[in-house]
Amino acid sequence: MSSDKHIPTLAQHQQHYYRALAARDNRFDGVFFTGVKTTGIYCRPICGVKTPRETSCIFFTTAAAAEAAGFRPCLRCRPELAPYAIQQNLAHAIWKKIANGALNESSIETLAQQVGLSSRQMRRVLLQEFGVSPVEMAQTQRLLFAKKLLQETALSMADIAFAAGFGSVRRFNALFSERYHMTPGEVRRATPSADESLTLRLAYRPPYEWDALMHYLRGRAMPGLETVIVEKSGMAYVRSVSMDGKSGWLKVSHLPEKNQICLQVAPELTPVLMPLLAKIRQQFDLEAHPQTIHSHLQEDPMLASQIQKTPGLRVPGAFDSFELAIRAVLGQQVSVAGATTVAGRLVQRFGVAVTTPFAAVTHHFPTPLLLTQLSIDQVASIGIPGARAATLQNVAQFALDGGFEKAADRGLEQAITQMKQIRGVGEWTAQYIAMRALRFSDAFPAGDLGLQKAAAQASEPAEIRCSEKQLLERSALWSPWRAYAALLLWQSLK
Repeated sequence: MSSDKHIPTLAQHQQHYYRALAARDNRFDGVFFTGVKTTGIYCRPICGVKTPRETSCIFFTTAAAAEAAGFRPCLRCRPELAPYAIQQNLAHAIWKKIANGALNESSIETLAQQVGLSSRQMRRVLLQEFGVSPVEMAQTQRLLFAKKLLQETALSMADIAFAAGFGSVRRFNALFSERYHMTPGEVRRATPSADESLTLRLAYRPPYEWDALMHYLRGRAMPGLETVIVEKSGMAYVRSVSMDGKSGWLKVSHLPEKNQICLQVAPELTPVLMPLLAKIRQQFDLEAHPQTIHSHLQEDPMLASQIQKTPGLRVPGAFDSFELAIRAVLGQQVSVAGATTVAGRLVQRFGVAVTTPFAAVTHHFPTPLLLTQLSIDQVASIGIPGARAATLQNVAQFALDGGFEKAADRGLEQAITQMKQIRGVGEWTAQYIAMRALRFSDAFPAGDLGLQKAAAQASEPAEIRCSEKQLLERSALWSPWRAYAALLLWQSLK
């Protein structure tokens, strides 16, 4: 009985959400959406319109639930721009896969198998958590993505329909008109321009320490594949892209005044825009809740001062898990600069040449299949020992077998155990891959000498050396955000 009184009631949730709505609290952006009964429209909590009365509001945890209840998306705050929620449970894991286009190419049965459920069980999980079926959820995400393309690009209706996962333009037009009570043409804002590239925007929850992220990526960028450039507006990340037989490039820059990042994409990548945006969200850690993370980590004096210096520090992700895993292996027992040099040789010797608007971006990353077909001596010719060359091939085979996708669908401990079965991959490498490529917020490479040095310097009194065991014990207090603690400690060494 004593524990029940601490469980928030539905009315209390309504009150909490309404207070966040009235304050336009960006910490709740993407956490809930507000359906306004008097207008039939649903908004993000940061929408700039006049705050409706509480009695006129219905709150939903997903856009799909709002649309299933008959609400249309706001054309002003644009729900499709909202960052995703990051709750760690099965329902949200399934939702995120669907939001990233998992049902555009695969069936419900295939997705259910991937998450270890029957299609009936998966349907029940989503209905219990969100009140919508997998099909309804997928339809909402397709419509919102199409709406985003209509408002931000000059793509043809056919290109938009297929990029959003619709089987035909006719089906796209019919569902859009049915749900939104307007035609796609009435929503269109963008007009054709001389620049053929596509420009899209993605929101995040502020603050965002963009320069620190750019410096981190610049130091580890693989020459030929990716680089960080400096423009008048600030630093931007560029790279080549090869996805599902499509070849192109992308550029990511910062729009701090809008709390958004700007993504510029080669038009050849239009058919793969939905999964490409999912990769960008992951790489740039757009779903993070900085205030939530900081409020927990700053309880430790070791981290508090660094949080004040670099608020909004993100964990740099990876555009591709295989690329990051190879880069991690090349970084074993060598300096960051040394690993970057060797990685560049790998890209330029075995990658496919590509033409981009950026002089420093000249190749795609070599495929897992290619690396498995090379001899050990060929791989080692980039300047690494034979044993490490063999590890690269073991990682490539692991990727071919779908190992990184499977690991990402498991818990952290299971993922680490699975990756350590790769011959030549130890605890540090597995934790680093889990942290940056698989996006486990609690991953923590305690064996990293830089982390041990930073922890020793930041402790009071300062220590000469912090052992891996001591660091692991200290890091238990930082869970479940140990990956962010690692970035704070690395940043403190600068």
